[in-house]
Amino acid sequence: MATQLSPHRRRSAADQALDANALELFARIAQAGSFARAARELGLTRAAVSRRVAAIEAAVGMALFARSTRSLSLTEPGRRLLARARTVHEAAEGARLALRSERDQLGGTLRISAAPVFGVHVLAPLLARFQILHPDLRYELIFNYRRVDLLREGVDLAFRATARPPEDWVAQPVLRYAVRLYGRAGRAPLEGPQALAALPCLLVGQHEDPTEACWLHESSGARHEMALRSAAWGNDLDALLQMARHGDGLVLSPDFCVGPEDGLVDLLPGWRLQLSEGEAIQALTLPMPAGSETARALVRFVREALASA
Repeated sequence: MATQLSPHRRRSAADQALDANALELFARIAQAGSFARAARELGLTRAAVSRRVAAIEAAVGMALFARSTRSLSLTEPGRRLLARARTVHEAAEGARLALRSERDQLGGTLRISAAPVFGVHVLAPLLARFQILHPDLRYELIFNYRRVDLLREGVDLAFRATARPPEDWVAQPVLRYAVRLYGRAGRAPLEGPQALAALPCLLVGQHEDPTEACWLHESSGARHEMALRSAAWGNDLDALLQMARHGDGLVLSPDFCVGPEDGLVDLLPGWRLQLSEGEAIQALTLPMPAGSETARALVRFVREALASA
């Protein structure tokens, strides 16, 4: 004996056949005027379009299209359904246009947190370029060494040097870097990290007492541990870089802060300071839907700009 579908199950099939996607598809096929044209516009095969329409008609129990060898027209139930389907199609198309407009012309205010060394030397020029592309966009910049809580403090995007980003944030690496030893141009390179024991160092952070450091040779993998004695320290790397340019102090700095025109040279070629927090700047955003799509667009821009550089 054939199994009879209950009214509840028949309603479920019809509901599934006439969801928003199906209604929009129906409206686009009716607008195209033929299955073949609709298939080209939708990027589907003609057979796939025919199957989708047949499934909708089977579920609702009515023919929606009158087919002939040369034309495709709507039946009376099809014309009634088209009025509602057009509303769905227009709403969906309006949403897509709004999203494309938001993507292409971003606006609003982004709250961005970054360490000053990265924010000033790398991020600020890229923000200026991104703002030229999106003139309605504004920035609130929070450049300090404090680790902010994005959700609690309403920050949209944080750039942070970390090897262990928070699990509840979306982390994307944007820049790998190394911390090296720099001194004013004209100074001879040191024979090795051991030569630092008697030399004045300029260090970011609180370093009133000797600071343990581990140097790693990039080619051989050799390691050298020692205590650094600071001649000056503080939270302003630019001031320490200036001191190194004009005096005998040696400054430890990320390589992205020093260029060939800065009057500084690497005094320990091939050596870099081993960092507990990792050697990559990560862009941290909140996951969707809490995260900002504008922040995600900026992360893509920064990653592509730094990759090409």
